[in-house]
Amino acid sequence: MSKKLFGLLGLLVIASMLLSACAAPATEAPAAEAPAAEAPAAEAPAAEAPAAEVVTIKIATQSPLSGDMSVVGVDIKNGAELAMEQLGAPLAALGFKLELAPFDDQGNPETGVANAKQIVSDPAIMCVVGHYNSGVQIPSSEEYHSAGLANVSPANTNPKVTTRGYAEVNRIVGRDDVQGKVGANFASQQGMKSFFAIHDKTAYGQGIAEFFKQEAETLGMENKGFEGTEEKANFDALTTQIVASSPDVVYFGGMYSQAAILFKQAREKGYEGMFLSDDGFDSTDAAKIGGETLITGAGTYYSTVSGPAAVYPGTAKFIADFKAKYSSEPQPFAAQGYDAMAICLKAIEDAAVANGGKLPERAAVTAAIRALKDFAGITGTFTFNSIGDPVTAQYFIIKVDSANPDDWSKNSIAQTLDIAPPAP
Repeated sequence: MSKKLFGLLGLLVIASMLLSACAAPATEAPAAEAPAAEAPAAEAPAAEAPAAEVVTIKIATQSPLSGDMSVVGVDIKNGAELAMEQLGAPLAALGFKLELAPFDDQGNPETGVANAKQIVSDPAIMCVVGHYNSGVQIPSSEEYHSAGLANVSPANTNPKVTTRGYAEVNRIVGRDDVQGKVGANFASQQGMKSFFAIHDKTAYGQGIAEFFKQEAETLGMENKGFEGTEEKANFDALTTQIVASSPDVVYFGGMYSQAAILFKQAREKGYEGMFLSDDGFDSTDAAKIGGETLITGAGTYYSTVSGPAAVYPGTAKFIADFKAKYSSEPQPFAAQGYDAMAICLKAIEDAAVANGGKLPERAAVTAAIRALKDFAGITGTFTFNSIGDPVTAQYFIIKVDSANPDDWSKNSIAQTLDIAPPAP
């Protein structure tokens, strides 16, 4: 190895030693401070219990919401709606949500039955308020009966509504087999010696006309005619018979939309005797149609199971609230719509409480309605007999005093009667 190379190696060794000597001596790292005590970890929030599902209870109405009879049918629905709003608190306190399910039966049996099939298929519907027409209620309630769904009628008067003995079917008004007799007795008391009776061929109209006829004949009144008609506009053939036979009273069993036209045409043809009809005549539209002809001659009267709302001592607040909400006077049977809904609500509440606050079965609601005793409504106090009739019902004879539809609710009451239904 050359000296030059040896010298270079020597220098590299010396440099390496110098660098090592100059390096700072290693020192111990200071002891690490004990870490501060950690705050206990916050507990994970407990999972919130899922909110209880709100159960919806529906109550259906069925009445004519369109067509000739809608002026009354709409207010049956409105009366029921107002009751649900004002009387639903106990069910809301149990955790239920209430919902009105209005159906338009159009005063037509086929429509009513089709609606009824839809109603019973909805398990949330626990009661039905309706109908207005007996001819619609009777076939529709066959569906309610088959499904075990409670039905409270505010207006239906044909005996067959209850005489079928269905546990689900109830009414809060009287019956035609009584109302027809009430009309005949009134006519006899007014000195009427003869009658001509006409009906609209419906279950309601024909039924009540037949009951009128039977009682009138029993009382010794002469029968000068008994006819059925589906005519809506031209009653010339009938009015010709009426004028020719000159009965003391013309009785019409059916609805105002026909009766008022018939009465007007008979009066215009020269008939001067008394007109008498039933609660189907009770509508402001009767005055719109018949006008002055209803207050001429021997006058116009009608029997009804529903007096003007103001006649009942419990309706003052209802009338004020109804006018405030719907901007009109309540039509006949609006207050009964309120009471029918009130009965449904109370029965559902009672059945729910008996079920531990849970949704009751339809059968329990049906039983709870019949179990009500002296239930205080705005149009009366209700207890049902074994077939669903009220144990006592009121009947009125009302005189048409004015041709002004706005004064219809002011018509005078000629007679008020409290009568028990025929024995079941």
